[in-house]
Amino acid sequence: MAAFCISRSSRRLRPSPFSYSLIQFFSDPISPTISLINPTSSDPFIGPSVLPRTQEIRYSIHIGSGFHTGKFDHFKSNLSNLSVAAISTSSGVTEGTRNGGNSPGEREGSKSQVSWIDLYLPKAVRPYAHLARLDKPIGTWLLAWPCMWSITLAASPGSLPDFKMMSLFGCGALLLRGAGCTVNDLLDTDIDKKVERTKLRPVASSVLTPFQGLSFLGVQLLLGLGILLQLNNYSIVLGASSLLLVFSYPLMKRFTFWPQAFLGLTFNWGALLGWAAVKGSLDPAIVLPLYISGVFWTIVYDTIYAHQDKEDDLKVGVKSTALRFGDLTKNWVTGFAIACISSLTLCGFNADIGWPYYASLMAASGHLAWQIWTVDLSSRADCNRMFVSNKWFGAIIFSGILVGKLTS
Repeated sequence: MAAFCISRSSRRLRPSPFSYSLIQFFSDPISPTISLINPTSSDPFIGPSVLPRTQEIRYSIHIGSGFHTGKFDHFKSNLSNLSVAAISTSSGVTEGTRNGGNSPGEREGSKSQVSWIDLYLPKAVRPYAHLARLDKPIGTWLLAWPCMWSITLAASPGSLPDFKMMSLFGCGALLLRGAGCTVNDLLDTDIDKKVERTKLRPVASSVLTPFQGLSFLGVQLLLGLGILLQLNNYSIVLGASSLLLVFSYPLMKRFTFWPQAFLGLTFNWGALLGWAAVKGSLDPAIVLPLYISGVFWTIVYDTIYAHQDKEDDLKVGVKSTALRFGDLTKNWVTGFAIACISSLTLCGFNADIGWPYYASLMAASGHLAWQIWTVDLSSRADCNRMFVSNKWFGAIIFSGILVGKLTS
């Protein structure tokens, strides 16, 4: 894929007779939106770029490691020498298209998308940052929220949670999520190459070799171990035991229609670990309902997310709850949402938390209901939008626990 940036002179552009057409969409008279489109396809090679007026038309073409600039007259002749094969280079990845995860409103590999990684990080480390999905923080949020819930629940009544512990778990969530993505990409390379949304991931597109991916995974796990060793012995053993889930989850989609349930078991381990890190032990009456509620929540949001890939999953032969539930998806996830809120209610009751917590549960219930009732499961963009919105569900529950503990 290539990123084409074109600035326009004060005179109006006229269609040019070369093999690609310039389509202008005037969102306002000052900043026209211009994109380059392959006449044989309805999908643009690039996302629209909104650019200001300039005194002369200039262009830049970025293909792989090459970068070409010039004026508009020369741009026409250069474009005539470019083919789709040249634009879709053998590396499969250009600056701004190495998407590696949850890209709101975009399918990986379908459009160029420049992130802060491509703008600010050295070129040598960009593939690793994309492999860890550093530009897509939703996964880190979803991993961190159960930890924050648990740490806050473990605080003494009327007291704030341990901010040092929350900082450690925040960093740990970032590292573990990145490690999980690395494991996933290493194990799923054969699948990722066949799926439109994932075919440009660094390992699948051969930008990184499996050995480089394994080496990066070792660095991530070593850093995570450094954080884990700062906790008590009980938490170290409990945290280390989660690695079995981290390494086995990516394989579940090959054997069962319930990989989302295994993801829930993995992503919500922090609900157990956060409490143990503060208390030095577990209180099953409080932490088990919290953990189970997180598992149900994960099934809800990841089933919605899995509807993005259901056509590709059928082609490559992998399984998901999206395929298992089919047209009854909304009925199923409604049941899991009710189970999630019920488990959170039981957790709060056993923890003897204040009334603001239950008010937050009402707000959180409304958020889940809004997701389920309004999501268009046939729209990849809408499924992804609802998936990303779950960071606010986590924030609502956290706020309720925090205020409930302060007032209890």
